[in-house]
This record gives sequence, C-alpha cells and structure tokens, in this order.
Amino acid sequence: MRAAVVNTIGEGFDIQEIEVDQPRGKEVLVKVEAAGLCHSDHIVANVDRGRPLPMVVGHEMAGIVVDLGPAATDFEIGDHVIATEISFCGTCAECVNGASYRCTSPHSALRGSEDPARLTREGHRVEGFGVAGFAEYTVLHQNKLVKVPKEIPFAQAAVLGCATATGVGAVLNAAKVAPGETVAVVGLGGIGLNVIQGARLAGAKTIIGIDLQPDKLELAKKFGATHVIHGGEQDVVAAIKEITGTGVHHSFEAIGLGATQRQAIDVTRTGGHVHFIGLPQGKPLELNVMLDLLIHQRSLHGIYMGSSNVRKDIPYYADLYLQGRLNLDDLIAQEIPLEQINEAYEKQETGAIARSVIRF
Repeated sequence: MRAAVVNTIGEGFDIQEIEVDQPRGKEVLVKVEAAGLCHSDHIVANVDRGRPLPMVVGHEMAGIVVDLGPAATDFEIGDHVIATEISFCGTCAECVNGASYRCTSPHSALRGSEDPARLTREGHRVEGFGVAGFAEYTVLHQNKLVKVPKEIPFAQAAVLGCATATGVGAVLNAAKVAPGETVAVVGLGGIGLNVIQGARLAGAKTIIGIDLQPDKLELAKKFGATHVIHGGEQDVVAAIKEITGTGVHHSFEAIGLGATQRQAIDVTRTGGHVHFIGLPQGKPLELNVMLDLLIHQRSLHGIYMGSSNVRKDIPYYADLYLQGRLNLDDLIAQEIPLEQINEAYEKQETGAIARSVIRF
C-alpha cells in the first residue's frame, strides 16, 4: 500500500510502498478514505524528539472497516469509523469514571515494541505515530475507533476525530463555558474555528477570534465569532478590553507559541480562565505566577484532545452535523491526493487555509 513516510526529520514526507499487518486480538483493519492534515503531525515530522524512524504519522482519519481481529467485537465489516489519538483501556478508574482521555493504561490499546510491527517496509519495522492515518490502510485497537453514520462524507468525518473533538470539546467538556460568558480564541486554524463554534453552541454572549490572516478572520464569522481582531494590525489586549470592558471570562490559545500564550493570559479578566490547547513549540512561555495568576485570580488549564470521551462525544457531534448545527464543511479548504501532502502542508503552515484533507 502507499503511505506518506517520514524517513528524515525535517525533510517532509516520501510517498512509498509499505505493508500493513493483519489485525490481531481486538484490532481492526481500516481502509483509510480520508485523513486531515493536522498541525500536530507536521510538528512530529519536523521536530526531532527522539522518535524512531521511519515513521508514518496522521491522527485525524476516517475510513471503512475491512477486517477484524479474532477478539474484536465492537465493529462489523463495512462500518464507517473515525480514529482518535486517545488510547484508553476502558477498565481503569479514570475510564470507568468517564475520563478516558486521562486513561492510566493507554498503552494497553497499542502494540508493544516486542510485538509484530503493524507496519513494515521490505521486512523492516515502520513506526506508526498517532493512528498512522497517512496511509491507504491502518490497523488499530478497537478502542481507538468510533462508528459514525454513513451519511457523513469521509472528509467531514475525518475532522471530527481531532479538530472538532479538540476544539468543541475544549469548550463544552473542559472549560464548560456558560451561557452569557465571553470568549477569546487566539489562532483560527481547524481547532480554533471549532472552539469558536463550540462557544456558539455553549451560548457565549461575545466570541472574539484573533489571527493574522484576513481570510481566517472572515471564516471565523461563519463559525459564530461576534468580533474578529487582526493580531498584526491591532493591539489585541486593548481591543478586547474595549469590547468586553474587563477582558474575557475564557481565553483559548490554539497555536502553542509563548507569545500567543502570553496574549491569551493578558486578555483574560480577573477571575477568568486561560486554556492552552496548541501543541507547544518554539520559545517557552515565561510566567509571572504572582501577577498572572495569584493577583488576578486566573486559572491556567492545559487541555488534551478536548477532554473527550470519544465514544460519547463523537456520535453527538456527528448528529449535530447531520442536523445542520455543526459546521464541518467550511473547515475543509481542499481535498488532495496523497502525493500532494508536502505542498498542502506548506500552504497550510503559512496560515493561508484552515484544513486540507487527503482523499484516497
């Protein structure tokens, strides 16, 4: 099968032929139909953190079940599924209490280093990061999959697994934004736009989107932003205080840069809540605990994958989409073949578009 393989960190993706193993135990073999180009996967492919190579990344994926391991009971051949970065055992105290995103035994849903490789090339192991969605097939433990209605197009289904689960989930599950509260979102990529529409679903009174790209600012209005601010042309802190009077109840940083994390803190009112979603990159944030947190009584909250209980949340978001209440269509800027992954990431990383999706 064809896959986008990372052979050398920082040198992009090579389209190569590799092999996928048969499903074992509770695993499921999925024919990948669509895979979203998330910024996190680009970071994995370009920042050396000691991960073994070669590697296939991709964690935002939708496809069709084509084979089942002997102990897999949650799905049937032909089911449409999305894959998720969250791995959970289903039996630890966190999972039993509904917090599968905090599972204490996530590796139980993964193959170990001594197990047969899921992916190989000419007989040698190829590592799979995330759900290894940048390939024509992937084999995963059934706990990493969620069934979705067949009425949802594959490209839209794919973004449910990360962009929507992370963005909408951050608002509804983690921040628990209340009707009438005010929200600011720094960074309007796929996740930031979903934070915007999550705040709309929650009933926020004022929803402010901040970005450097005029097209994304306009797009944010489609998702529910009541105000937008160009971060390169306006004083963001002054503009938000003019809009709200005191700063926002909730700020969400969806980029991962120290400068924008600082901005998210500064636009939050006394007693408000700062939520970091973006995968950290570049120079780390310098925090003045006394001034930033204690005196202003702000809380600082790191959120992983929208604090999602995926088996509950993803079907809910799928229903909202089918009801016309959740916008997935405008998230997808373009659908591309696998061979265009490098060009698409180059365009996406400039901030010009929200989300590209590979269609196999």
